[in-house]
Amino acid sequence: MKKNTLGIFGLFVVIFLATAILNPDFVSGYNLQNITKWSSLFAVISIGVAFVIITGGIDLSIGSVVGLVAVVMSYMLTIEGFSPSLTVFSMLCMSAFIGLIHGLLITKARIQPFVVTLCGLLIYRSLARWLTDNQSLGPIPRDDQAGFVNKEFIEGLAAIFKGKIPITETFNLPTPFIFLAVIGVIAAIFLNRTIWGRYLLALGNNEDAARYSGINTDAVKVIAYIICSLLAGIGGMLFAFELNSVQPAQTGEFFELYAIAAAVLGGCSLRGGEGGILGVIIAASVIRLIYNSINMLGISSHLEFAILGVVILCGVIADESIKSVMAKRRTAQANAAKK
Repeated sequence: MKKNTLGIFGLFVVIFLATAILNPDFVSGYNLQNITKWSSLFAVISIGVAFVIITGGIDLSIGSVVGLVAVVMSYMLTIEGFSPSLTVFSMLCMSAFIGLIHGLLITKARIQPFVVTLCGLLIYRSLARWLTDNQSLGPIPRDDQAGFVNKEFIEGLAAIFKGKIPITETFNLPTPFIFLAVIGVIAAIFLNRTIWGRYLLALGNNEDAARYSGINTDAVKVIAYIICSLLAGIGGMLFAFELNSVQPAQTGEFFELYAIAAAVLGGCSLRGGEGGILGVIIAASVIRLIYNSINMLGISSHLEFAILGVVILCGVIADESIKSVMAKRRTAQANAAKK
């Protein structure tokens, strides 16, 4: 385990223990189940943005992609002829296509990632509001909708996306955790055990050197943005079923900030070339843990973003300080070796 991952895990343990001591209800089965569920949901989209940040890029459109996918999926499930399985497949294709467009605009049109994804943030949110006339939707039929198209199939699909697995009498493991576990393992293997993962890291370290070594840097960037949008789309479906009240103007709002914060706090350098999946997952859990602790300790919710900002800032400062000390130590050792 990397040192920065150990550091963020230590922060998780400290916050967890402190909150548990101050409020014993914090460790109740229901609350732990709630933390696990929301941490898993946000970790899924955080893994996606980590791939982009590792290449030295950024994606500000994640929250709007989450909202658009949630809206379109909820709408399609009410249309006769669109089976739930076809709808899910369509959402995955739409998400991947969004990432492809981002990647092509960045690599072929040479537009800055910040501009491309900022425009995406505005476009996808507006499309979601336009498609629904800014009205709320829900993917799961209400009890009074007996004639709802594909009602039984949709309820079965909902059981997969928002189900629970009994572990103890008071704790049920939310199925979003299973999605996270599968996605996390695949992402870690892809990043650390495949040639494409090494290309991603090499690109982030030095794009020119990567290009001169024969790496198709444009293709690697496109892949990173496709992965990011694809995981945002999966997150959008998970959030839609979990909330069952998709609000076009609000669903996914500011999620990109949570995801980027989790990626950076989890060890991904904004300069690129550095990052790991486990650290990102733990960091996403820390952010949701802080949010839960604020509520459990009775701290004003108005201070939520301030507290999150301070914790993230302190974490990044500490990480950069450690890196600086380690770099100086390596330099000193190298100079001593030369003598």
